[in-house]
Amino acid sequence: MASALGFASHFARGDTASELRLLLLGNESKARSKFQFEADFLEQLRHLQSASELRSKLSENEPGESPTLAVSNTLWLWDGLQLNQGFSEILANWPGSSVEIAPFVDDPEEARRRINADVASTTRDLIPELISPGGIESNTVASIVNALYLKAGWLSPFSSSRTEEADFFTPSGKRRVATMHQSERLGYAAQDDWQLVALPAAGGLEALILLPGGKLADQESTMDVSLLGDLLAAKQDVQVRLSIPKLELDVRTDLGEVLRDLGVRTMFSPHADFSGLSDDPRIYVSDVVHQAVLKVDEKGFEGAAAIGMSIALMGWEEPVVVQVDRPFLFLVRHVETGVVYFYARVVEP
Repeated sequence: MASALGFASHFARGDTASELRLLLLGNESKARSKFQFEADFLEQLRHLQSASELRSKLSENEPGESPTLAVSNTLWLWDGLQLNQGFSEILANWPGSSVEIAPFVDDPEEARRRINADVASTTRDLIPELISPGGIESNTVASIVNALYLKAGWLSPFSSSRTEEADFFTPSGKRRVATMHQSERLGYAAQDDWQLVALPAAGGLEALILLPGGKLADQESTMDVSLLGDLLAAKQDVQVRLSIPKLELDVRTDLGEVLRDLGVRTMFSPHADFSGLSDDPRIYVSDVVHQAVLKVDEKGFEGAAAIGMSIALMGWEEPVVVQVDRPFLFLVRHVETGVVYFYARVVEP
């Protein structure tokens, strides 16, 4: 998500840019708690410069099968949008980005189809429909879309023969879920009523399990960058007997209200300034949607995330739809005199 917001901030100016950058830098406490992890990842990604270099980094640490990584940053444009002359220079400074044309105004559904097909390709069909029907409106003129896919195997896989149904206590009650078991030397730390377990994966990756001592709803707000750093610093390899459910999560979020609550408001308003992208003063962000999918099983994990930021024209006049698909009358006339030259009753064209 931070990647798409960072991409948008490069085209923004004035308060629009300031609010986005403040969020990404994590200077507000609410922003830090919700988005600092992704902002830190974004900085690491910038240092690596490209998805190909990141793939190389992932494959250099461990022998065996390398993780699979795919990243796309795409600016989808309507060919009728008035672009700023310097927009291509801004784009060139964003690693791995590309520009695609979509018929937003002329055929919103086709634009939606193209964007979804591209996201599906990047995410290996884990996210086949990022943009829902109706998500591209007739005044939409651009969309910033970021997609990420990552798949990696555990260095110490779980034995499928040990997976069995076990209790899992949800806020609404106890459930029986498929649960994996293993006993291995793993990274472990305990501090401030939190336990951390690190599951190493191929390519120098690891999955972190952060287990609160009490209810997650009560303790989640205490998990910030500082506490995570303390837990990681305290992590030691010890023998751990671990049981964890197999996971298959698919979470879709409309981020408009979330971003407004975090102080990013101007880009949704008539005062939005994206003059780094277009000379048209009417453009603003109409919608931001995020979807994340995560699967965890005995062999490893597979995950995908995508965000779509729709850019529209403020004050766009909604076109009247006229579909001539039934018998009609047809006239040809002289405007000034009103003389009718042709008059036709069309029943079968």
